[in-house]
Amino acid sequence: MRVLAVDPGLTRCGIGVVDAVRTGRRAQMVAVGVVRTPADDPVEARLLAISEGLETWLDTHEPDVVAVERVFAQANVRSVMGTAQAAGLVLVAAARRGLPVAMHTPSEVKAAVTGNGRAEKEQVTVMVTRVLGLDTPPRPADAADALALALCHLWRGGATSRLEAATHSALVTGRRNAYAEAEAQARAAGASRSRRNVVVRSQASSADSRR
Repeated sequence: MRVLAVDPGLTRCGIGVVDAVRTGRRAQMVAVGVVRTPADDPVEARLLAISEGLETWLDTHEPDVVAVERVFAQANVRSVMGTAQAAGLVLVAAARRGLPVAMHTPSEVKAAVTGNGRAEKEQVTVMVTRVLGLDTPPRPADAADALALALCHLWRGGATSRLEAATHSALVTGRRNAYAEAEAQARAAGASRSRRNVVVRSQASSADSRR
């Protein structure tokens, strides 16, 4: 599984791409970076720049799933609005490609990577560096957070995604089986009606011949 994870933000949008390694809980970093926009640019121009950056990352790395940090309430309304707008762009870009999207809260990500849902950003960076075997810590913190989010999804959301896919497949198979059974019953009923019609016609012919 390849996960492209996004730590949404209007000034800095962290993006990390991680591949699952088949053996155990290991993972390998594919790429990491940040899409930046100038704070003095109009909001529409900043959103366009983020959208174009996301499109490039998705086209380049072709992930199997997109993970996004779930937006949570903050005292700074302006900040949370920008984060929500950036997150919306990620959802649209993934939907355009038919990619599944997973959302994880910051505390879920911290708990998955460090074992502590209230860990500091530096602790998250240290653990991401260690787990992925990186030579240097990913900077800025937004980049490290994106990688942490990808790891969180691989460890916590991967099994859920597979279960949902299996459930969906079972439902589809069940519907097909039910349709096939109904179709067979309809054919049988139609054949039975045909046989009854033949008998009725035969009886009518016999009656006419006797007259």
